[in-house]
Amino acid sequence: MAGAIVIGEHGGPETLKWRNWDLPDLGPDDVRIRNTAIGLNFIDVYHRTGLYPVPLPAVIGLESAGVVETVGENVGDFTPGDRVATATGGLGAYAEIRNAPAASLVKLPEHISDEIAAAALLKGMTAHMLIKSVYPVKAGQTIVVHAAAGGVGLILCQWASGLGARVIGVAGTEEKAALARAHGCEAVIVRSETVNIAEQVKALTDGLGAPVVYDSVGAATFTASLDSLCPRGMLVSYGNASGPPPKLDLLDLSTRGSLFATRPTLFTYVSAAEDLKAAADDLFAEIGAGRVKINIDQRHSLKDAARAHRDLEARKTTGATILLP
Repeated sequence: MAGAIVIGEHGGPETLKWRNWDLPDLGPDDVRIRNTAIGLNFIDVYHRTGLYPVPLPAVIGLESAGVVETVGENVGDFTPGDRVATATGGLGAYAEIRNAPAASLVKLPEHISDEIAAAALLKGMTAHMLIKSVYPVKAGQTIVVHAAAGGVGLILCQWASGLGARVIGVAGTEEKAALARAHGCEAVIVRSETVNIAEQVKALTDGLGAPVVYDSVGAATFTASLDSLCPRGMLVSYGNASGPPPKLDLLDLSTRGSLFATRPTLFTYVSAAEDLKAAADDLFAEIGAGRVKINIDQRHSLKDAARAHRDLEARKTTGATILLP
């Protein structure tokens, strides 16, 4: 039995309750981890609210780092005492102790702290997926990144800038815009009801538009993202922070300039063990070289997960938030 944040129903942050939780038996291919740091991600909100329904009651959360306590009988790659992190091993991160499939774990190099791993693994591998696989960014290209001061956004902007891309960020406040500029954005558009994002993108690209727009905001920015693209450009929609985007009529892609649109998920791109390891290794190398800096701007006790969710949904956060058991 361990302390955990449990939801008994889908709903608001108030559904997140601190309880004693009986861990399931350890499977032969699983590892038991004592968590030292837990990552907060918007997908946790989707699980809590039921946008992505989960069986109840549930301990939500995907991303955590810690120390291996016990391994299943078929596990040969990990031993008690190993420092590890996981972001794709299923739910259960919001707990003092969790079980996770060994295949979902990565060992942490000495230069990556537990807190950095919990703050960066899911977000960093998402950024890796977006700029290396979904739309491989090349030097000299101009890209647009919404929520540029968020957890994924700050990593994405730094990484793309390091590849030689020109990054136009979109942020919700002047303070967030300043943070985005300090992390690789050449220009930042501050989003408001009176700002036409697409017009500003076109002005910054000599009227052409961008070949790719990375949009994690969803409903509030979806149309602007499409309008910001150059002909044959790609909209990469990877989040719904403002709510799910409207349904897309494929004819719109034709009339707007033979556009492409995709909705990728990290789990598809790292389902193979070799892909997971490659993405994590690339991320840890970027962090180790100082090309990608991880901002942990909020730390909360795990018991205060409800407060952390409220701040995230109210867009009061920048960078990463971690929960500490």
